[in-house]
Amino acid sequence: MRVLIVKMSALGDIIHALPVLAYLHTVSPGIEIDWVVEEPFLEVLEGNSLISRIYKVRTKVWRKNPLAGATLREIGALKRALRERSHDLVLDIQGNLKSGLVCWLSGADDRIGFAREWLQESVNLAFTTRQIPVRRQDYHVSDQCLRLVSVPFGRDFREMELATDIATSPADDAAADVLLSTLNDGLAFLFHCGTTWPTKLWHEGGWVALGKALLDKYPESSILLSWGNEAEKGEAMAIASAIGNGVRVIDRFPLKGFAALLKKVDLVVGGDTGPVHLAAAVGTPTVSFYRASDGRRSGPRGKRHVVVQSPLHCTSCFITRCDRDDECRRSIRVEDLLAAVSRLFP
Repeated sequence: MRVLIVKMSALGDIIHALPVLAYLHTVSPGIEIDWVVEEPFLEVLEGNSLISRIYKVRTKVWRKNPLAGATLREIGALKRALRERSHDLVLDIQGNLKSGLVCWLSGADDRIGFAREWLQESVNLAFTTRQIPVRRQDYHVSDQCLRLVSVPFGRDFREMELATDIATSPADDAAADVLLSTLNDGLAFLFHCGTTWPTKLWHEGGWVALGKALLDKYPESSILLSWGNEAEKGEAMAIASAIGNGVRVIDRFPLKGFAALLKKVDLVVGGDTGPVHLAAAVGTPTVSFYRASDGRRSGPRGKRHVVVQSPLHCTSCFITRCDRDDECRRSIRVEDLLAAVSRLFP
């Protein structure tokens, strides 16, 4: 059987969808799984032994010049490549216009997507032939993906152990080892302070206080600070300077190299951000906090992960800007995150 998964973006969402690979190989041994993904997130999937083929798309580029010759050629090449594979089943776990269009380009007769109330964009309904409602108990994003994928196969996923991983190269692993070899012999913590929404961030003073508290509690430990853009790098430098000895701002890694480093550190701390989900995907413990988003819906799960939700009544508001942003940031207390770390490292 040959299946096409359409989950094109973003980083965290793709990582949340990775358990569907283990599920499909469990219920259908010998299955071939292809995946359509946006170019910036291609590395997340490359090298994964559970995927047969990966199709790269560049929808942001295409939207800027929809009628350009290069755009039409790339879309045409994608259409031909998908139809040559003759997929038995297409599973659209993105649920918007662009994923629907990819479903249509595939030419497959059986195209499964979410029911209307679970779609990002209702126009997606025009491109799927079957729509799956999500059950109340499927609240977590990963469970919603698994629900859609599991229905055609008639096997529940809830009792299955569905491991995930990000493939890294020996060179990536070696580079991570070199960095870690320069640290103290104690625990290696990684803080990722940045994310895309202002309402998902914490405050600088909190990071500084947490860093100092961890170095006091675990004297031989080290803290690495990662960043994704120049603004985040500046904030990381300021936090490192305020904490003092035992802290290092690392260079920006390519995604595979970063995944290799995350596999080898002892704990990752951050908000609702890609690096936290990436760490969970490679099996590293995490402590994460949630303000505008809902940790029950998207936070890492399991005994190796602790989620801290803002106690404000308006938490999980899913808005990107708010007049009470500072109050909300400070509702995430240093002592709560420190207690979460202590649960994982008594």
